[in-house]
Amino acid sequence: MTPSKPILAPSILAADFTQLGAQIQLCTQNGIEWIHCDIMDGHFVPNISYGPMIVKATQNAASDAFLDVHLMIYNPDLYIDAFIRAGARLISVHAEATPHLHRSVQNIRDKGIKAGVAINPATPVRTIEAVAMDIDLVVLMSVNPGFGGQKFIEHTYERIKELVKIRRERGADFLIEIDGGVGPANASKLLQTGADVLVAGSSVFGAEDIPARIREFQDLMRPA
Repeated sequence: MTPSKPILAPSILAADFTQLGAQIQLCTQNGIEWIHCDIMDGHFVPNISYGPMIVKATQNAASDAFLDVHLMIYNPDLYIDAFIRAGARLISVHAEATPHLHRSVQNIRDKGIKAGVAINPATPVRTIEAVAMDIDLVVLMSVNPGFGGQKFIEHTYERIKELVKIRRERGADFLIEIDGGVGPANASKLLQTGADVLVAGSSVFGAEDIPARIREFQDLMRPA
C-alpha cells in the first residue's frame, strides 16, 4: 500500500458537527483524499465519540474520499460489518483492545477492505511484528487516545524509526500513520522520519481558514 505522495487525513473528531457536511466538503474540494474517523467507546478510552451513522454521513458528504476508520473500542470484531456498511475503506483496531489480533485483522481483510493496527504510546512497536505482513497500515498514536487537542509525544520519532526498520526487515508494505498532536510545526519532521499518513484534527478543523490550513500542510508535505 505504498502511497505516491504523503497523505493528510483530517480527523472529523475535531469538526464542528453542526457544519460537518460543509466542513468535509471544504476538505475534499481542497485536495483531501482521506478522511479519518475516530470511534471511541467510553471503555477502551475515556471518551465516547460517534458510531456508524456519523461515518455514513461522512461518506455521503465526502463523495469518493477514502474513509480511514480508527476503532478505539473493545471487541472490535462485533462492529466491523456495521462500519463497512457505513463506508469504511480501511479499519484499524487497537492491539491492546483484542486478545486475537491476527483474527481481527483477517476478519477485516476477508470483508474486502484494508486492515490496520493501532498501538498506544506505551505499547512496544514490536507488537505489530506478528501481523506485519497482513496489514496495510500501522496507526502510531502520538498522544494517549481519548481526546483531541493533546500535546504531541516527542518519543514518537524514535518509534517511527523502529517501525521503518521492521517494515524493511520483514519486506512488509504497511503505511505508517501518525495520530495525535500533528500540526504544521511537526509535519515535515514526521514525514522525513518515515511517516506516510498524518492525521490532523484540531490543526485543520480548528483553523480559522480550513482551506488555507490544508494548503499550508500540502506545502510542507511536498517533496523537497
